[in-house]
Amino acid sequence: MSSPSTSFVPRVFLHLAAAALALTLALPAAAHHGWVWAEDVNSELAGTIVAAKLGNPHGELTMAVNGANWIVEVGQPWRNERAGLKDAMLVKGVKLTASGHKHSDPKKKVFKAERLVIDGKTYDLYPDRN
Repeated sequence: MSSPSTSFVPRVFLHLAAAALALTLALPAAAHHGWVWAEDVNSELAGTIVAAKLGNPHGELTMAVNGANWIVEVGQPWRNERAGLKDAMLVKGVKLTASGHKHSDPKKKVFKAERLVIDGKTYDLYPDRN
């Protein structure tokens, strides 16, 4: 029969291994909302909003850009508000320029916006990024 102290140690390691596995499996889901899928190079897109879906986890604008529709990810509601954006500014028909990062797969028309320019005014969604 094993003593309580000798069976405790393997249980601790088992729990730590299970926690590490759970964290590892959760990383791909967390990466979606990061920047890992985007190019390192800054780019700009200028076009017209054809549809908007605002809210959490982040807003998405569908923009017509040179004959193609792009999905432009904007900030979470608190981030948009902090930048000075109102939902009424991100509606169908609004022309804007987004600066940020394109998807690293050129076939995917997805763009992560760091800044938006509407009617000559700049709205910094991520002021800490260049």
